[in-house]
Amino acid sequence: MLKRAGYEVLAVDGPKEAMVIVRNETPRLILMDMNFSLSTTGEEGLTLLKQVKLFRPEVPVILMTAWGSIGLAVDGMKAGAFDFVTKPWNNMALMQRIETALQLTEKQHAVKESISGFDRSFIIGDSRALNDVLKVVERIAKTNASVLITGESGTGKELIAEAIHRNSKRADKPFVKVNLGGISQSLFESEMFGHKKGAFTDAVADRKGRFELADKGTIFLDEIGELDLSCQVKLLRVLQEQTFEPLGESKPKKVDIRVVSATNANLQQMVQDKTFREDLFYRINLITIHLPALRERKEDIPLLAAHFAQKQCEANGLPIVTISKEANDYLSSLPYPGNIRELKNLVDRTILVSTNNPLQVSDFQQQYQGNYSLQNADADGLTLDEMEYIAIKKAYEKYHGNVSQMASALGLSRQALYRRMEKYQLE
Repeated sequence: MLKRAGYEVLAVDGPKEAMVIVRNETPRLILMDMNFSLSTTGEEGLTLLKQVKLFRPEVPVILMTAWGSIGLAVDGMKAGAFDFVTKPWNNMALMQRIETALQLTEKQHAVKESISGFDRSFIIGDSRALNDVLKVVERIAKTNASVLITGESGTGKELIAEAIHRNSKRADKPFVKVNLGGISQSLFESEMFGHKKGAFTDAVADRKGRFELADKGTIFLDEIGELDLSCQVKLLRVLQEQTFEPLGESKPKKVDIRVVSATNANLQQMVQDKTFREDLFYRINLITIHLPALRERKEDIPLLAAHFAQKQCEANGLPIVTISKEANDYLSSLPYPGNIRELKNLVDRTILVSTNNPLQVSDFQQQYQGNYSLQNADADGLTLDEMEYIAIKKAYEKYHGNVSQMASALGLSRQALYRRMEKYQLE
């Protein structure tokens, strides 16, 4: 019937096949049955609907079942369904409902695009915490205001910086990333400002610095809290005057750049401690965006896990693997001191080792670093946050939760230990 009406139609047998399609394509509309086995409760359909809405929240879904009830329809609408049809249906009425759904959805999409046109590519999640961040990004992206992005390691600060650039008036100009934590004091000027041939012993050719490469575009200064005081002075001068001098050249060069910085450090505390210049701090943070930790946006974990699973399968030529509801509940219960980066590593390891599909709780438990690192902690492959979490957990077990003894053993004050225990949700 739909083909005769001129629609391109794709039919699948069940939930697993449906999710393979939904992950790789964006249908204009989905007609979904509510029962796929001998069950008549509709729970299978509601589960699939919720999974589909995680990946394709904008696609209208019309549910259909021979076991219709008011309660089931209400549950379906709450889960995001556009409409609910009981069998047997009238073909003409069904076509009208489909056309209405398509028209309304396309109108809403057109209005949304005309209002914002905001590009949030590569940013996975639909939690309130994340959407609040993206609303700020959308408001400030088209300005030239300097932005400071704060948040723990692994929360996605670089992705937010890229989103700011991609939605700015400089989107067609360079986006230059600089990890200041990886540049030594002796190489700072050469890396950032460039040099002329012969400026120093190893300068065998002219080299453009990062500021010159970023001219007319955006420069992203990651880990700015790692910059020592002497380099902070040099950086401040460039940001204030928008000029710099390459090593070996006396003529200043002018640049037009937008500065986006990021740090997992507490810069305000560093200003008080005199380890970060106050004038530089105010220069880089006209706008501050704080990224929530993954434990503060747990509703995004199943969507992130599914995304990482799909990418890992595609990268290694594996069949698409799904994750059971119980496994998603388990993943959502973990503390993630390493945030999104830790979740990605856990999903990647599990997919490469496990043969189950869908993946079960036991598959992730076997690969979870926290389970075995407590007994035999190996720093290889662990982030600093993961190592800190393991150290605190071991001290907790050793001293039976005595905070004074734990703090003494870890070389921390009680207040500092309390902050870290709160961070990792250790009571």
